[in-house]
Amino acid sequence: MIDIGLNLTNRQFAHDQEELLLRAEQAGVTQMILTGTSLRSSKESFALAKGYPTLLYSTAGVHPHDAKTMNEQTIPQLNSLLKEKQVVAVGECGLDFDRDFSPRPVQEQCFRAQLALAQEVQKPLFLHERAAFDRFVGILKDYTLLPKGVVHCFTGSLSEVKTYLDAGYYIGFTGAISDSRRFAFLEEVVRYVPLERMLIETDAPFMPTKDSISMYLSDNHETKE
Repeated sequence: MIDIGLNLTNRQFAHDQEELLLRAEQAGVTQMILTGTSLRSSKESFALAKGYPTLLYSTAGVHPHDAKTMNEQTIPQLNSLLKEKQVVAVGECGLDFDRDFSPRPVQEQCFRAQLALAQEVQKPLFLHERAAFDRFVGILKDYTLLPKGVVHCFTGSLSEVKTYLDAGYYIGFTGAISDSRRFAFLEEVVRYVPLERMLIETDAPFMPTKDSISMYLSDNHETKE
């Protein structure tokens, strides 16, 4: 079992990384991918992954929240990271018009730069979209040589997931699928997505059941099966 999205360099895990990794392995997790959400966190994730070469991998990218931190050195440095074998995907990148922590034009510029980078390095995309579906899909269509990718932490509608599947993307689900109070609508989405196009992730520590990674992963795995 692989957790495709874990924010292990987040400061909430500063004092218990080893414990979390142990609990994840005890839950049956064989590999984990650490999410890069800024140039700094991408470097930190890779540095951590190097210490666990058979267990941890990482991504390199800039989250839309951090798009405002991007400068002329960001893409070249991400490119350098992506040459490393253990850095397996471009991202987390995309659009977030829900919180708008970075101005929307800046988000779009940052997203486009990373899509161009993905076309160059041909490593999978780790994608983020919140409240920006139409614009997000429109921008993706501008790039015709993109590698495969996953729309991570999916909490959208059935019609949206159909669009992503038709475009060839994989769908990442978190423990949100077990939250019947907030995300009951995801049941029909999960039932629709073919198992071979479904990936599981904790997105810890940001999504539900963040205080129990091993339980979280086990529950997701049982749901998938």
